[in-house]
Amino acid sequence: MSDFEAILLGSETGAYAMARAFHSEYGITSHVYGRLQLSVSKFSTIMDTHFYPDLTEPESFRAHMVKAGQDLRLQYPNATLLLIPCGDDYSALLSRYRDELSQYFTFTSVNDELHTALSYKSSFYEFCERYQLPHPATVVLNPQGYREGRHTHLPFGFPVALKPADSVEYLSIDFPGRKKAYTLNSQEELNATVKLIVDAGYSSDLIIQDFIPGGDGNMRVLNAYVDKHHQVRMMFLGQILLADPTPEAIGNYAAIIPDFNEALCLRIKEFLEDINYEGVANFDLKFDPRDGEYKLFEINLRQGRTNFFVSLNGFNLARYFVDDLVYDKPFDGNTLIGKGSKMLLDVPPSVLKRYAEPSDALQQGLTMIQQHQYSWTLRYHKDLSLKRRLLLWRLARLTSKNYAQYEH
Repeated sequence: MSDFEAILLGSETGAYAMARAFHSEYGITSHVYGRLQLSVSKFSTIMDTHFYPDLTEPESFRAHMVKAGQDLRLQYPNATLLLIPCGDDYSALLSRYRDELSQYFTFTSVNDELHTALSYKSSFYEFCERYQLPHPATVVLNPQGYREGRHTHLPFGFPVALKPADSVEYLSIDFPGRKKAYTLNSQEELNATVKLIVDAGYSSDLIIQDFIPGGDGNMRVLNAYVDKHHQVRMMFLGQILLADPTPEAIGNYAAIIPDFNEALCLRIKEFLEDINYEGVANFDLKFDPRDGEYKLFEINLRQGRTNFFVSLNGFNLARYFVDDLVYDKPFDGNTLIGKGSKMLLDVPPSVLKRYAEPSDALQQGLTMIQQHQYSWTLRYHKDLSLKRRLLLWRLARLTSKNYAQYEH
């Protein structure tokens, strides 16, 4: 019997990646709690799934997870119940109810106040100012500013990027043409899009930013594991080759190769340790060719959707959680800034070849394909029943169709 059980919150690709990490490292099946069944977890033998449509509603989340904690504690009386959120909403709820849930589960989580300050993009940029972390020129459009038309008098020109400051609230609204983020080329486009979002019921701040030139190849993603003593144990940086073009998933990364930038990592390490962060931190950045800076867009207070990229390159995230929270293994204080040689490719190779921007980085990726140094998060050789193989084949075909429809 294992010393611990893995309990994952969420049923999307990021949760499957964590279940895969636990299974490949420890041979265990993860207990997965989510709001609804998604294709990525169908027919999986490495996930024991439980779905509750109201799981992301605060009081329902508390009730369901307290009951889960009680049941699992009876079932595994001597095991550490390791609880890991795999989505923004679950991360926020865990911070909110961490005192009550810590009676049953072991987890890393910042307090509710710090969670809100970091995950709310407008206050995150205040942290960036304080710690001199580069970020795009930004206007925060609050409801009062919207009524006063502040978005019609910007201190920078077009194109601009537009996104919600509160991603959790934004997930709760819907309207035709809804996107995770927008690139807008004129004042008319900005006016119309802001009105659409506000009219749909979104009531928090909107972020309007100077658009950093360049495509997917200028994007970077950084994952860091910060232990319960607020020490950064591991950091791993990736360069994006291709991102998802579909409106509901725009900006999700589809192909990543390893990158290395020690100076950048050390700046962010200092920031994380100074604010007493704990858990996985996932940063989105973009290289700005105008001044040579890597500029931060946001921090996700959980492992990213593409977290398998880290495990694929030898830094299994499950092992970091277990060493820290189950076995309390001592840390020597020397942060590992990882180097790797494998590509995460969550689309068919033909899609990468056709739609990624030509670059030296793309050539590296294509070489990795030729050398079989790549992997798809969902294609795990120990979880490939016939039904799942057919499902993944359908998903690959759908992905190809989506790129053909939305990439121009």
